[in-house]
This record gives sequence, structure tokens and C-alpha cells, in this order.
Amino acid sequence: MPTPSLDTVVIHTGDAPRSCIIWLHGLGADGHDFEPIVPELSLPPDLPVRFVFPHAPVRRVTINNHMPMRAWYDFLSLDPGRGEDHAQVAEAVSLIQAMVDTARQDHERVLLGGFSQGGAVALLAGLSEGPAVDGIFALSTYMPDADQAGVGLSQRAQGMPVFMGHGSLDPVIPVDFGRHTAKRLGSLGAVVQWHEYPMPHSVCADEVRDLSGWFGTLLA
Repeated sequence: MPTPSLDTVVIHTGDAPRSCIIWLHGLGADGHDFEPIVPELSLPPDLPVRFVFPHAPVRRVTINNHMPMRAWYDFLSLDPGRGEDHAQVAEAVSLIQAMVDTARQDHERVLLGGFSQGGAVALLAGLSEGPAVDGIFALSTYMPDADQAGVGLSQRAQGMPVFMGHGSLDPVIPVDFGRHTAKRLGSLGAVVQWHEYPMPHSVCADEVRDLSGWFGTLLA
């Protein structure tokens, strides 16, 4: 059965972009959530980029009183790493890998990342068997258990550039979850840039600046 496609918000920063950045939103948001961040990144005009912001499917989320909302997977409890619907995590990984595969056909470089729940999916999709990405950015997030999701991690984790940013005051996904993930990725051979910021579960100007620099290095 073919993998279903996702609706997306697409922004080009210039003509004929040779690079693509796929950016996944967090729980309850949608593809428009990070659309305003594109001009704030101030990427070099000679490095045009195609930004793709997919909308997650609408599903009922257990921890939010079973209300329907856009979510990459259901959260059964506020215990990242244990409270996910692992079958839906695997489904989300498949959806995003199909998107990466399509982007690979038209772009020289493909970066994949996201915020919170979107970052969790991006980490698994970018590090597991499937189409390759050139770097992963994971903001205020953690990596779900690949074994429980039935996702096999790839040898390409060796040398994979990974940007991780997390708020030291995050009450939703505690910073220790991010630290543990960064350590885990390092043990797999990934080249991790770890950044902590004095913020809650959000994105700040310093993080946008640091991420912009990381983008520029990988896309140059």
C-alpha cells in the first residue's frame, strides 16, 4: 500500500533552491507554526532553500482529554520515552521518510528537524534505515525508543551532524531528556552540537541565531 502524503506549507528563499529543509511542528500546532521563522534565520541569499513545513495528521490525544488535534503520534502519558503510541511513532517515521525521499530527487542537500514531538520524529526518521539526510536539528525534544517503535537505526548515525537546542526551564520535556538523547547520539557516533538556553518549552532568538549558523555551515 502506498504511503499517504502530507499537506505542507512550502517557502522558497530564492530561485531554484538546491537545498531543502523539512521542519516538523510540535503537538497541537500545524505547518504554519514555524513559517515566520524563515526570514529570522537570515540565510545567505546565494544559498536558496526550499522550506517544507508538513501538517501532522489530526488524531485524538490521550493526555489532552482525547481532543482531536494535529499530532505526529498519541501521547498516553506525560512520560516522554514511555508514554508514546509506538505504532503511531513508526507510522510518522514512514510518512516523513517518504517526504525525505521525494526531496532527495530534486535537491543536493536535505536537512530534517523539528520542535518537540516533531523533533522526536525527525530524530528517528533521520537516523533509521531509509532515505538519507545531511543533518538533523532537534529542538526541545528527545528520541523515542527505536526498538519499541520497531524502527532500526542505521549505520549512517556515524558522523551525522545533529543540532540540539533545549530550554533549561522546560516544564514539558525536561532538559534532562534532551541531555540524555544528546549523550545517546554521541555514543552512536553522531556529531552533536548541544545548546541550552534559559527558556521554557519554546524557541528563543539565541537559538535561532545558532541554528542559522549551523544551517549555513551544512548548506554552503
